[in-house]
Amino acid sequence: MKILVINSGSSSLKYQVIAYETREVLCVGLCERIGIDEPLMSHKTNNGKEYKAVRDFKTHKDAVFAMVEMMTSKEYGIIDDLNEIKAIGHRVLHGGEEFTAPAQVTDEVKQAIRRCFAWGPLHNPANLTGIEVCEEIMPGIPQVTIFDTAFHQTMPAKAFLYALPYKYYEDLGIRRYGFHGTSHMYVSQEAIKLLGKEPEGTKIVTCHLGNGSSFAAVKDGKCVDTTMGLTPLAGIPMGTRCGDIDPAIVPYIMKAENLDPDQIDHIMNKESGMLGISGVSSDFRDLAATAKEGNERSQLALDIFTYQGKKIIASYIAALGGVDALVFTAGVGENDVNTRAEMLKGLEFMGIEIDHDKNANLRGKVGDISKEGSKVRVFIIPTNEELSIALQTVELLGLAD
Repeated sequence: MKILVINSGSSSLKYQVIAYETREVLCVGLCERIGIDEPLMSHKTNNGKEYKAVRDFKTHKDAVFAMVEMMTSKEYGIIDDLNEIKAIGHRVLHGGEEFTAPAQVTDEVKQAIRRCFAWGPLHNPANLTGIEVCEEIMPGIPQVTIFDTAFHQTMPAKAFLYALPYKYYEDLGIRRYGFHGTSHMYVSQEAIKLLGKEPEGTKIVTCHLGNGSSFAAVKDGKCVDTTMGLTPLAGIPMGTRCGDIDPAIVPYIMKAENLDPDQIDHIMNKESGMLGISGVSSDFRDLAATAKEGNERSQLALDIFTYQGKKIIASYIAALGGVDALVFTAGVGENDVNTRAEMLKGLEFMGIEIDHDKNANLRGKVGDISKEGSKVRVFIIPTNEELSIALQTVELLGLAD
């Protein structure tokens, strides 16, 4: 049984076709730098065929069409007919309080996703595009939405409420929702296995670091706090997002620049963060390269990112009352050895000590970079949101029964 999983990020679209019975990945692909210079597509099959080229991805819709082209191509395809796909699982960013679990795609579900556009402007429209394009070219194949907000619904009110008049929560649903939930759930569960413990009693901080980044405090296997908020704009500064700022800055800039709400929203979501500070790029690889060449603003952007991350990790350890393990995941977390080292530098007093040789030689695979004798384990765990989404899709639809 073949399950197609589509996982859209703010500037990327990842996809996999997974054979459910064996958990084998039949093909994996990535359309990256969507809407950025030199967008790139890579596609690899389980029999070793590989495609990589610069493509013209102006939107996520372009990327979805390219994905279908590769899956069914004579040279790089893994299916002869689209009907071989038995179900499609979609990562969807925001489900509000309406969705705390996976849901099969219906007109009502699509409307709910639309209602969350304002809360997830970089993702929810792209998620819905993927769903609607798949409906168009693969009619009749059931689709399931897996919401990034679901894992964080175990947060207590003291963690998810904002100190605004309570009516705004009751009437408008304004609260902290959190995102990257599928990733935080998966890597925290894997970390518990590596610790050799049951979930009860464990304290873990998960660090999902990429173009979009978030942290989560996980106690007893359940989320108790996370950095993203009503929207993915909150938390640490990211590729193009400003992260947490003094809210008074927003009306101040609007008045000074004569901006309307959509314009200031665009600035905070797409012109800020690493791009806004550096003036170079939102891509951490570009920042590292230009910083090495002496670009001070690129280095400043990286310094801000690691400094803010360090503060978040320390605060979450305090909230948990200790920590058993830290987990780094996603593109930056799994591969950027300098970011990991700088983010943890100075936290030795909390029992966090890493082996710098191990750290320097571990990229993109599961491993422990803790120094021997460290009280806290530091794991690199590549996130596998796709497998988690596929399993949840099959379970919801009852396809394995």
